[in-house]
Amino acid sequence: METIHTKEQQLHIAMFPWFAKGHITANMHLANNLADQGHRISFFLPSKAQPLFSQLNSHPDLITLIPVPLPQLPGLDPDIQTTADCNCCGLTHHLFATAIDRTAPFIESSLLSLKPQVVFYDIAQWVPQITKKMGILAVMFFITSPAYLAHSLIPRDKEHPTESEIRQLPPDFPHPCLVLHKFEAREACKLFVNEYGEGVTFMRRLKTALMDSDAIVVKTWKNLGGHYLDYIKKQTNKPVFTAGQTIPTPPPKPLKGCTTSLWLKKFESKSVIYCAFGSECHALSLGQFQELLLGIELTGLPFLIALKPPTGVGNIELALPEGFQHRTGERGIVTGEWVPQPEILAHDSVGCFVTHCGWGSFTEGLMGKCQLVLMPRIGDQLVNARLMSGDLKVGVEVRRREEDGAFDRYGVCEAVKVVMNVEDGVGKEVKMNYDRWRRVLLGPGLERACVDELVTNLQQLVM
Repeated sequence: METIHTKEQQLHIAMFPWFAKGHITANMHLANNLADQGHRISFFLPSKAQPLFSQLNSHPDLITLIPVPLPQLPGLDPDIQTTADCNCCGLTHHLFATAIDRTAPFIESSLLSLKPQVVFYDIAQWVPQITKKMGILAVMFFITSPAYLAHSLIPRDKEHPTESEIRQLPPDFPHPCLVLHKFEAREACKLFVNEYGEGVTFMRRLKTALMDSDAIVVKTWKNLGGHYLDYIKKQTNKPVFTAGQTIPTPPPKPLKGCTTSLWLKKFESKSVIYCAFGSECHALSLGQFQELLLGIELTGLPFLIALKPPTGVGNIELALPEGFQHRTGERGIVTGEWVPQPEILAHDSVGCFVTHCGWGSFTEGLMGKCQLVLMPRIGDQLVNARLMSGDLKVGVEVRRREEDGAFDRYGVCEAVKVVMNVEDGVGKEVKMNYDRWRRVLLGPGLERACVDELVTNLQQLVM
């Protein structure tokens, strides 16, 4: 039975997500879940992005969208409204982070006027400095996996740890499988060094946002990663709550009637490989792009691949391996356009999802009924992949070269073949684990129970 709080119990919550599509979407799904119970939400988002995200608002009577004007900076395109609009250049992301930080006066003025009891934020680490002056509860909402957050909180002696130090896990860390490969540790080091906004690195931003918060909320549920949540609580000495996986309501239905649906219908149940690396994942090099396509071709299975064109290549057609279209014919589609991922994953013909291991894609993958092949690229994806393959055992990682992370067509083909063989071996084990977690995720009342408990905890903190 749905919980509706009385007027005295209703909360007014402001939400200020980082201006990235995944962050905004996760916050909007949580806002909808909170509004289901009658709570009022003031939702900050970029001015020009409001039309894009307003369609996700299921409760316009309770969720008020507040456009945030982004200041113009030299070298930053004024049309950039989310990180998805940034190119692969690190400077663009740095400038955009700086622009978000410079919205602080607007956010402070708005909060003074709105007078919410609670503010949800993520990596805008300066928000608690504002809320403390106003007596507002500052809640850090972490939208990726609890494993990555726990990994980020490993105590380190140095501000800038070395690759070998990043690969070391302390004896009390929840699971030994989360060790990074050498090439991954090299990538992770950059988060401790490169500026992400004026005078702050990404890791310093993340840790400040955590340690200055009044409470932490993680996009998960207790049965999925409870040992990581305990570690987070121990390292931060903060209350740690869960929000569920913030599943869209209602869940996606399979495609019907469109070109993609008609194409998928031509193939047997669970036979199609779907490959996508998210709207914000950096493009592959031409060589790695072609190896990926050739590996999927080697499986002999039908496929739908939705990826950005490789770095330095104008469009997908120019990047295809020689003779690829002729050899694969009607059994394969490669596109650089946006595709409705949740609906594709829900289609009966799709049996394998080659994913970059974003936490949102993990949830969407579980909501479908397809085996997972893991190809992490950067940041939280690296830890998520280890969580999914080593702890939860719901997917298989593609074999990569230790020194530079390169993969080849044979490793891609092997991973797909292993995971698609659900009759025995690794593929059977993965399917059993996948099915178990899927049943839990889609179980009746799970999401609502998480939100009920979260609301109760917030109400106690604001009393």
